[in-house]
Amino acid sequence: MWIPVTLFAAGFQTARTAMQQRLRALLSVSGAGFVRYVYGAPLSLAAIGVAALIGIRFPHIPAHFWPIITGAGIAQIIGTICLIRAFDARDYAIGTVYSKTEVVQVAVFSLVFLGESLRPAGWAAVAVCMVGIVVLASKGQRLSLTMLRDPAGLYGLAAGGLFGLAAVGIRAASKSLNDSPTVMRAIVTLAVMNSIQTVVHGSYLLAREREQIGLAFRHWRSSSIVGVLSVCGSACWAIAFTLQNAARVRTFGQIELLFTFVVAHVWLHERHSRYEIAASSLVLTGVVGVMLFG
Repeated sequence: MWIPVTLFAAGFQTARTAMQQRLRALLSVSGAGFVRYVYGAPLSLAAIGVAALIGIRFPHIPAHFWPIITGAGIAQIIGTICLIRAFDARDYAIGTVYSKTEVVQVAVFSLVFLGESLRPAGWAAVAVCMVGIVVLASKGQRLSLTMLRDPAGLYGLAAGGLFGLAAVGIRAASKSLNDSPTVMRAIVTLAVMNSIQTVVHGSYLLAREREQIGLAFRHWRSSSIVGVLSVCGSACWAIAFTLQNAARVRTFGQIELLFTFVVAHVWLHERHSRYEIAASSLVLTGVVGVMLFG
């Protein structure tokens, strides 16, 4: 079950980040990140109401749920801002590639914080996946540490680490709600996180970029689409994290990289070389390896 759910999550996430990149013509980096939460929170809260109406049991929320989901939400806010900055520094597809170092980071975080580890073959598949990512990031040139000086690389690596922490936090928070069906646990986790993110990010904008809040609502047609896609994607991720360990879900979710290149080419009119397509195939090989042997 977690495999098709993850595929939908990757598809929704690809569409959402592409829309956020388009919003950069209307909003600041922080404003483009904010619309994800301000439009997503009401939808996720409404989903709880619908689930309750059809008789799905609401979970008991333990005290330790709150700091975990708050930390995950803040990590996701900052990670989203770093990702959009990576897009600005390079382009949508390559910025996304840099953030995919998240694969290794999630595996490490899951091992350290949750005690969950892939099998040796799974770690080998993660390594194959990362080779593909490194080759893509090199732009076909000789590999060296100098490529890490690229602002897109620095922002993308930071985004990957923060998304990795968020993924582990979401799984830990959802698992703590252990007296309710999986769907309700995922929805509650998402709704609480989105609500906290709206308050935290909205408070920042009120203090530093007040005009962005007005622009987020003025351009509601484009902004609300980001919110809808974000809720759909986040719900799928939360369900997948509840069903399977975060390292495996996020590694398989790297199929998003292939979706990204298609969207970048067809919709955003970005052009990429054959070696980039070949390197993407390495990433897909790693994904399949983790799915089968991790």
